[in-house]
Amino acid sequence: MSFFGLFQRQSPAAPQPAKGNGVYAALDVGSSKVACFIARTDETIAGPRPRMVGVGHQSSRGVRGGAIVDMDGASDAIRAAVEQAERMAGTAVTAVSVSLSAGQPNSTRIAAEVDLHNREVTAKDLRKLLNGALAEFQVDDRVILHAIPLSWSVDDHRGIRDPRGMYGRTLGVEVHVITAAVGPLRNLMNCVERCHLNLKGVVATPYASGLSALGDDEVKLGATLIDMGAGASTASVFADGALLHIDSVPLGGTHVTSDIARGLSTPIAAAERLKVLYGCALDSPEDDQQMIEVPPVVGEEGAGYGTAPRSLLNSIIRPRLEETFELIRDRLDVAGVMEAGGRSMVLTGGASQLPGATEVAARIFGKQVRCAGPSGITGLGDAVAGPAFSAVAGIVRRETRGAAEAISGPPQMMHPMHDRPARSAGEVKGPAAMWRWFAESF
Repeated sequence: MSFFGLFQRQSPAAPQPAKGNGVYAALDVGSSKVACFIARTDETIAGPRPRMVGVGHQSSRGVRGGAIVDMDGASDAIRAAVEQAERMAGTAVTAVSVSLSAGQPNSTRIAAEVDLHNREVTAKDLRKLLNGALAEFQVDDRVILHAIPLSWSVDDHRGIRDPRGMYGRTLGVEVHVITAAVGPLRNLMNCVERCHLNLKGVVATPYASGLSALGDDEVKLGATLIDMGAGASTASVFADGALLHIDSVPLGGTHVTSDIARGLSTPIAAAERLKVLYGCALDSPEDDQQMIEVPPVVGEEGAGYGTAPRSLLNSIIRPRLEETFELIRDRLDVAGVMEAGGRSMVLTGGASQLPGATEVAARIFGKQVRCAGPSGITGLGDAVAGPAFSAVAGIVRRETRGAAEAISGPPQMMHPMHDRPARSAGEVKGPAAMWRWFAESF
């Protein structure tokens, strides 16, 4: 039985399946929450603009560090979030695009060149060159999520955005390939399919968050974005209007909470509450005098509430944030993309809302840092307009504006690289996705 049939039996006022291509559904399966956005497209003078019509979010179950660890729990949370969004939107969805932060997303740049023999560049040449470059790219047990052309070259002329119609001897391209481990992706796909939903596409979380939280000028001039989630923090570097690099570290908001629980000997739930109400990554002269109540660990008979100075709480929080930022800084340094990100840095994600996080990041990175949430979408309520919802909002923006990628689309376009048959450089991989990219990008 379909998902819609189950939904209709549960509600006498069940929504009807969406018709047309103007409805988009996005799903973010995180370690702390599962969020679903349903949006429609409004035509404006500036072009298509997404308008939120349905929102659903539930506490996450069965997810740790962005990866599925309990199929039943994760499926239940996904189903509840989607049904909540459908009820609000008054329409049902059959397919969703999902963000992915697990599977150790990795960036690789590849370059390829083909002879033109002093003739005009055609769309067929672009397709052949991209396809040939990707055919030579082999990494075991990983799958391509995105393949983003960064720049084209004709002979010695580089930095060309659209080489079609130009004449030359050689045509070259540099491609940013984003891959992820097969296992976590397949687990996520299985959870979505258990909810009787089709998987329309998978978007790397740092890519989606950047599309939502960064301004157009920041993407062009250069900016670094850090999405601080519950189980992991991801980084993405944008410049010249394209995504140059992504990376991730397995540290997030839950690690700060765990440190507080251990340091103050208090339950996890109480530690989270103390972090939200009193936590800060900066020192204050009044911290030593301000005392906070600390609940005892469950099971300690006769134990009453203890007290601790706020300075102790902050001294637990600050080292974990510093460790997270330092790890990301070092990884971006090794990748050689720190300078490409310019002087601008944006923090997003639920854990970025901790007071003092922007100041700590500014000190460690030496950049101008701000905290940002979703932008470019109308109809967002205050409850879902914060940084915690940047990734799911970014998927909606990507669906509306079109993906500037050579590879995108439904999961059947994404096969593990070690399973791909050998093929010549002229064969076409995913022709529908390739032609859609041409149509959307030029």
